[in-house]
Amino acid sequence: MEVLSDINFSISTGDYVGIVGPNGSGKSTLVRTVLGLMSFDSGSVTLFDSPLGSFSQWERVGYLPQRIKLFNPNFPGTVEEIVKLGLLTEGGKLAFAPANKKELIDSALEMMGIAHLRKRLIGDLSGGQQQRVLLARAMVNRPKILILDEPTTALDPETREHFYSLVEGVNRKEGTTVILVTHDTWSIGKYANRFLYIDKKIIFDGSFDDFCKSDEMTAFFGEHAQHLICHRH
Repeated sequence: MEVLSDINFSISTGDYVGIVGPNGSGKSTLVRTVLGLMSFDSGSVTLFDSPLGSFSQWERVGYLPQRIKLFNPNFPGTVEEIVKLGLLTEGGKLAFAPANKKELIDSALEMMGIAHLRKRLIGDLSGGQQQRVLLARAMVNRPKILILDEPTTALDPETREHFYSLVEGVNRKEGTTVILVTHDTWSIGKYANRFLYIDKKIIFDGSFDDFCKSDEMTAFFGEHAQHLICHRH
């Protein structure tokens, strides 16, 4: 069964790209293909000017997958240990946190505002705190690209907004390219500079404001949704 076809786009350094589409449209498949987690029948994927098949610098890519359940309260890992698991050496191999990597861990914890939680068990934290820990793990190698797949599914609106503000800081202050897959279209409109709507192929590629004026917007959300989704204070 064909899941995606005629997908052709490139992303520039420093972009914040939001990807939306209906359930089953191929959003997560696209992300997993870019990450080399799924094969494809035709075409090519290039990361940092290298074909996917020969790309090895995975420390340059941070990934936060979709997560539905919280950590078990009995899970024995501390915040610091969870973040440490994200460390990769050059070439994408796991690093067991030698002394010179400590500054990377400290920096990631500080960036996400969770340094004070470093010795806490992750199972004792709230859902929002846990997601910040996982974002710190994705950022611990100071990646050039951060890929987020439905990262706020289980979060309440206030926590979700705080999470997106952290991601915005990563993009604007660190210069990290962000690719965000989400159903939260309002957040894409607020933070992303580029909007992709896919439904097994690319239906729209441009700014959120242009999408709001397009026929594709009406087809996707319905004719009464323009004000609710596109009006930003």
